Amino acid sequence: MQHWPDGTEKFVFDTIDSTMAEARRQAPAIAGAAWFLAHVQTAGTGRRGRPWDSQDGNFAASLLIRPEATPDKLALRSFVAALALYDALVECTGRADIFALKWPNDVLLNGGKLAGILLETLAEGPDRYALIIGIGVNLKSIPSAGALEATALPPKSLSQETGLTITPESFLNALAVSYANWENTLQTYGFAPIRQAWLSKAANMGKTITAKLPNQHIVGIFKTVDETGALILQATDRQHVITAADISF
Repeated sequence: MQHWPDGTEKFVFDTIDSTMAEARRQAPAIAGAAWFLAHVQTAGTGRRGRPWDSQDGNFAASLLIRPEATPDKLALRSFVAALALYDALVECTGRADIFALKWPNDVLLNGGKLAGILLETLAEGPDRYALIIGIGVNLKSIPSAGALEATALPPKSLSQETGLTITPESFLNALAVSYANWENTLQTYGFAPIRQAWLSKAANMGKTITAKLPNQHIVGIFKTVDETGALILQATDRQHVITAADISF
């Protein structure tokens, strides 16, 4: 395993409200990058403000970074984080065949949801931004039934599916390295190699999926992800460019 990324701080908490909230609180005092890991979160949140059920033994962490990028380019870090998660999971398990990536920001294990990613942008001045990337992984257990949406993919845990026990801190060590590698790829070569790598691991490419938007559901063939990170969906009426939606299979 490569060593911890240079210039990146690490903070580990037994219990905290939310690693994203802690990153937000500490951001003014941190000049560079930092990871925040909690063994237990009491007020974690997922996409669209939904509660994220974080139990002891699972992974709950946030990364604070400050890339020189506009907000639309910052959003591409969801793909960077997904690839980093994939690589860290393969490194920790020795298995690549059981994982897949789900647009826009989930990692699947044997077809069920294993991990989620949430991005938050902080304006720090004219054309200056910090980015917080929140990541949750079911290393040990799955959320309680009451914490799930009725239409959500079934959750999976790494321990229950593989029999492996991986501690949150061990996983963070792998993830921090893989994230730094993919971030360097993005900054050096742009989004094209990130997009290509992500598509090679995408779940249900070429198959029928449903994009759930606030006012409509669009059913179509998942064709690709374009150069901006949008999902391209071929429906019966026309081709749709989806920039934000919940996706179901």
